[in-house]
Amino acid sequence: MPDRSALRKAIWGLGLTQIIGYGTLYYSFSILAPAMASEFGLTEGWMFGALSASLFAGSLFAPTAGRIMTVGSVAAAVALALCAVAPGRVSFVLALLAMELASSFVLYSAAFVAIVQIGVPRPQRSITHLTLIAGFASTLFWPLTSVLHAHLTWREVYLLFAALNLGLCLPIHAWLMRLSRRKATATQQGPASAHEAGAPLDPRRSRAAFLLMLAGFATEGFVLSAILIHMVPLTAALGLGTAGLFVSTLFGPAQVASRLINMLFGGRLQQAHLAVIAASLITAGLCALLLTTPWLPGAFLFVLLFGLGSGLTSIVGGTLPLELFGREGYGARLGWASAARQFTSAFAPFALAFMMARTSVANSLWVLAVVAASGVIAFLAIALLRRRGRAVFAIGGKPEEAT
Repeated sequence: MPDRSALRKAIWGLGLTQIIGYGTLYYSFSILAPAMASEFGLTEGWMFGALSASLFAGSLFAPTAGRIMTVGSVAAAVALALCAVAPGRVSFVLALLAMELASSFVLYSAAFVAIVQIGVPRPQRSITHLTLIAGFASTLFWPLTSVLHAHLTWREVYLLFAALNLGLCLPIHAWLMRLSRRKATATQQGPASAHEAGAPLDPRRSRAAFLLMLAGFATEGFVLSAILIHMVPLTAALGLGTAGLFVSTLFGPAQVASRLINMLFGGRLQQAHLAVIAASLITAGLCALLLTTPWLPGAFLFVLLFGLGSGLTSIVGGTLPLELFGREGYGARLGWASAARQFTSAFAPFALAFMMARTSVANSLWVLAVVAASGVIAFLAIALLRRRGRAVFAIGGKPEEAT
């Protein structure tokens, strides 16, 4: 197993690659989309539709992604460069497709699998540390992209982002791959601790928990993707004007704050309960925005609650499968969970743009609030299944047989 110093460096290195990955491949798009649409003679709705199609294609690769982050870094850089030099609509959409396919191999899910593969002894805590670092992606890249775009064309910005992926992320991912191989050849992992795997579920409850987990992540993915891609233009459309960009930049610190609070005080909290809290915060944030707009303090409350919920969601996306099912088969289960989240995330930006074009912004946000509330219900059901499973295990000494 790598020494503690190497493991700490691995987490910090992964955190840096996540900031760059999310910033260049995801958060920058909403800032650059108007200029892209104008150059290609398309509507912004069409641009977000192309992004949705690309995200959907990326979700198909999620169950198998996670072991080739080095290749993913090269692919991300190449895809960004191809977007930057695309001469027409078709070539641009194909490059955008390649960019989102590459993202499946370098973002959170792949990073979580890497943490388990290098043999971190307490992967849940390390996942929290990683998401704490990566929470600065939107805070850094929304304003950074805006500043760069004020002096550079969107093509030049994408070329610069390609260089970041190639020059910084690639060496880090290559080093992590060596750590993973060294760990694999040295010693085999021991069984998951009781804290990681928790009390076992019987097969029937295990299947139900898995399906509910997929449903919960799917609803959260839809809501988060819809809002985050449209965050800056959405706040402007609600009457916040130029203050919308400033309000949006608080999303990142809110994410970081939630992860820091969880790291300091949430050590004994079950991840199923944390998932309920995260989904509830997202729902509450949307309701706060709807009930207070265009009141500026209400927008701050929305970003605070939404950012807190999003930050916790990033954590439970990696820790909940580990708690429910343990280390064995973790990569595959995490892949399916990521696929469910990315599948709905793919359609979300286009769906919200379509709804806002056909109806009011407020009505569109109420639809998102209902979807978010269904996620709360799914995670509550998982918590109840966990509680019943723990009770049966405590009484009988073994999980109840499926009937």
